[in-house]
Amino acid sequence: MTTAPASAPAAFPETRGREKGYDKTAVDEFLARARTAFEVGGDSLTSSDVRSVAFPLVRRGYAIASVDAALGRIEDAFAAREREAAVSGVGARAWVGRTRETAQVVLDRLSRPRGRRFDRVSSLRYGYRIDEVDLVSEKIARYLETGDSVTVEQVRAVAFRMQRGGYREAQVDAVLDAVVEVMLAVS
Repeated sequence: MTTAPASAPAAFPETRGREKGYDKTAVDEFLARARTAFEVGGDSLTSSDVRSVAFPLVRRGYAIASVDAALGRIEDAFAAREREAAVSGVGARAWVGRTRETAQVVLDRLSRPRGRRFDRVSSLRYGYRIDEVDLVSEKIARYLETGDSVTVEQVRAVAFRMQRGGYREAQVDAVLDAVVEVMLAVS
């Protein structure tokens, strides 16, 4: 059984001083939309939408870590509901098959040689640090191959520094999103 997102707008801690946080109005509006979509339906909001939502940063906004933690729980609830609907619609075998296919595509990408796992931006632009992405890629590949311990929260929280000529951000982010989807599908 899945649990619904919180039924009232959350009161998150606010940032202080010069520290920026998420715009309170944008967060509250999204949480209200998510709650309605989960409880009533009719909105096509998905776990992927929850994972990719972005809020403006403002002074005296909501503390980022607190909002991100709540969004993780909401994403989990949507993913569990999506999994239940898919299993009842296509059957457990088909659901597992799709998840395995996605996991294999990700594993194939992450098994490429170091420094060549993702496209790179030009040497005049900034992308994700190659060594950091490769390190995370190897850990995720071990998780997919052997079940080494990696949590959804660890994948969600990964952050990379930037470097000239680094990996293309959009590609890396898309693979990390696919990893989260696989992890949520089997949890």
